[in-house]
Amino acid sequence: FMVGLYGVVTKKNVVKIVISFGIMDYAVNLFLILLGYRKEGIPPILTANTDMEVFINKAVDPLPQALVLTAIVIGLGVLALMVAICIRLYERYGTFDITEMRKLKG
Repeated sequence: FMVGLYGVVTKKNVVKIVISFGIMDYAVNLFLILLGYRKEGIPPILTANTDMEVFINKAVDPLPQALVLTAIVIGLGVLALMVAICIRLYERYGTFDITEMRKLKG
C-alpha cells in the first residue's frame, strides 16, 4: 500500500499515478482477504454430512471474500474511468506530465 501511496504523491506522470492507484487497490484487497484467513481452515460450504461444531470452529469467514469480489469489480470500473480521463488529458494537452498541463492551462 505504501508503494502505491508513494507513487501517487511523488510521480508527475498521470499514467504512473493511475498504476499507483491500482497497486493501492490490490493492497487493500489483499488485506481484506487476509482478515478472513484462518490457519487450517475449511471452505465455508455446508453439506448434508457436515459436523457443525467442526464447521463453526474451522470454516473461514466468507464475508471478506464477498467484499473483495465486489471491490475488484468496482476497482476495475474506477480504473477504466481513470484511463479514459488520462486519454482525454493527453488529447487536450499532448502530454501526461502534470506540471506541463499546469503550464499549458494558462
